[in-house]
Amino acid sequence: MPNSFRLFIAAAVLLIVSSGTTTPAKAQIIESYRAFLGSADHLNSHGERLTEPWQIIRQDRANYHRFKVRDPGDQSDAFFDSIANRARMEQLIQSGHIDGSAGRRIVNGNVWIQVDIYENMVNVTVE
Repeated sequence: MPNSFRLFIAAAVLLIVSSGTTTPAKAQIIESYRAFLGSADHLNSHGERLTEPWQIIRQDRANYHRFKVRDPGDQSDAFFDSIANRARMEQLIQSGHIDGSAGRRIVNGNVWIQVDIYENMVNVTVE
C-alpha cells in the first residue's frame, strides 16, 4: 500500500473519530452543575410557557440565582449568577452541544440535566 494512501486512511479515521465530539481538546471546563427543570422553570416571568431548551435552562438559572425558586437537588454555580452570562445562554448552547432528543425532553417535561460550562460554550445532557 503506498504511503500517501496510508496517510489518507489515517487522516480519514482521525476525522471520523474526532467528529463525534463537540468539545475541543484544549477546552477546559470552568464549572459544572446538575439541576432539575421543574414546572416553574418552564414559564417565563410573565407566566408564558417557554418553547426552547435554552430558554428553560436560562429560566432555571434565573429562578435559582435571582428569584430563589429552587427544586430539591438543584446545584449552585457561580457562572450563571451573572445576568450577563445568563443572557449568553442561547449562544453558549449553540456553540456547545445539546442533543435534539434531549432538547425535546427538556421542553416537554420535568427532567434532570447536567450542564458543563466552558469559556465559550455549554454542553447539556439529560440524565
